[in-house]
This record gives sequence, C-alpha cells and structure tokens, in this order.
Amino acid sequence: MSLKGILPGRLGFGTAPLGNMFRAIPEEDALATVEAAWDQGIRFYDTAPFYGAGLAEERLGKVLSGKPRDSYVLSSKVGRVILDEPEAAVPDFGEKGGLFEHGNPNKVLHEWTAEATERSIEGSLKRLGVDRLDIVWVHDIAQDFHGDAWVGKFEEARTGAFRVLDRLRDEGVIKAWGLGVNRTEPIELTLALDEPRPDGFLLAGRYTLLDHEHALGRLLPMAQERNVDMVVGGPYSSGVLAGGTHFEYQQAPPEIIERVGRLKALTERHGVSIKAAALQFSLAHPAAAAVIPGATRPGRIAEDTAALNEDVPAAFWAELRASGLVAADAPLPA
Repeated sequence: MSLKGILPGRLGFGTAPLGNMFRAIPEEDALATVEAAWDQGIRFYDTAPFYGAGLAEERLGKVLSGKPRDSYVLSSKVGRVILDEPEAAVPDFGEKGGLFEHGNPNKVLHEWTAEATERSIEGSLKRLGVDRLDIVWVHDIAQDFHGDAWVGKFEEARTGAFRVLDRLRDEGVIKAWGLGVNRTEPIELTLALDEPRPDGFLLAGRYTLLDHEHALGRLLPMAQERNVDMVVGGPYSSGVLAGGTHFEYQQAPPEIIERVGRLKALTERHGVSIKAAALQFSLAHPAAAAVIPGATRPGRIAEDTAALNEDVPAAFWAELRASGLVAADAPLPA
C-alpha cells in the first residue's frame, strides 16, 4: 500500500530526541512534548529501539498507550534488540559517536536476521504498550554506521528482516514496511531488487535545504518509477536549520554555518521563518508523503505546525532558486 494512503497528514513527529539524543531530557518535558504533538493534531509518530536503547519508545508509549489505537499511525524500526542486561562497554556507533550516551544503560544487539527482527518488534510493542505497529522500517543498514561492511549488513537484512516484514505485511499484521536510513544507497539497492518490495522509505537528512542533490540525482527518480513514497526525516539537518549547532549529528562545520546564514538572510528579507522554508521545501517533492521533525519542548510543536501552514511568497522560492542555494531541478512549492 502507498504510504500516502496510510499516513493521516503531512506532518508527523520524530522521537529520536526523546531518547536523550545529545543531552538528557527531563521526563516531564519529553511527555509534555508528545502531548503537545497530540493536541496539535499530529497523528503520525515515528520511533525506534535504537533511540536511547528503548527510552524514546517508553516515553512515547506512556502517552500513546492511553489514546485510541485506531486514531493514529505508529512506525518503529528493526535492527536493534534491547537486552535486559547493562552495556559493559562504550557502544560504537560509527560516525554517530556518543549519540545516545544519555539514554538507557541497556545493551543493544545490532542484528537484522529474521529472528532478531521478530524479537525487535516484540520488544517495541512491549515498550510502547500497544498491540501493533502500522509501519516498520529496517534501520541503519548503511555506511554511516558500518563503513565498508554495510553491504554485508544489507545482505543480512535482505535475507532476514526484508522477508519477515514482507510476510507480516501480506498477512495484514503491519500495513507497510521499508528502509529507515541516513544514506541513499541502501534504498537504491532495495528498489533494484525484484523481490521483496518495500512500500516506502524514511530518508533522514538527505532531502533538506542543506542536502538534497544526491537524492535528486538517482534515488528519487527510482522511487517515483516504482510508486514508492518517502517520509522525510531530519528536515532541520540535525537542528542547524532550527537554531541548533548540529549538522549530521555533529557540530556544524564553518561552510554549513555560512550557508545557513545565507538562508536566514534570505528568509528575513521575505519575512519567512526558516522552519517554514525547510519543511515546505522537503514536502514539495512529489515522492514526499510526510515530514517528521523531532522536538524536546512542547512549544516547538506549535512552531512546526505553524511553519507547515505558513504562507510563503512565490518571490522567496524564486530568489532561493536564483541564489543557487537549492538545486536547479529541485521541486519548489510555487
């Protein structure tokens, strides 16, 4: 089924920050932020076991488990099984360093086999306090976590997770499945397979104002040919487009800071919020089904909702194109 036929709206809520990404988030702030998303009418929630070793799922579940299950769409991910025992060593997350060093202390098993996939789903359901997931993403089988070994992880998922999720979808246990990654190549490789076939993908950080040319060149034309939809994750590029200092989960380099400065100057000239420019740009591609910014404060949710609905003048998009700040072939809202 098309993701556009499943998702209840174009704005969802990404919960990676609720897993104490970068810093420890007070429990009351985390729960209040989820409640704010609900109050703002958001009905698509994305999470993962990896986010704080189950912490994000636990926090999301404390709110959603009390809501009518048929009233929202819930996605989580497979590839990590959270164990009951504590982690003895410092986890190695490749390029992502100490991304969730403030999360739960549980040991995380990184595995994409059939058995691990079923264990991962069972663990997610327990932490979330729900009886089913709507969408399941195969998480992080890409270069940023595994370097040159990523192809072996992909093959493990192809013969394990892909087949399990294909079966669960065909049996009606889940509505859809796909890949949730920060790189385009694993999705391209999946789309080139004869079977199994995903319903869509979650692409984080690769279709934003700061980084979109690579996806435009190959992945998105493939996706459109196969009628496969995209959920855009990380539309603020790890926060640097929303007033933060991180880009690609690290401190933003000078060239990114300079480009963000140019974007902000352009938005200020036209009286446009940079959040509106970021969200509306990511959603302008025909393959985009939804965008899922994350947040750790209730007020940020209202900002995101307002940004999605903000009236951005055509003159802004025209100058954005003319300035060279976006690719010449990138679809724009106007």
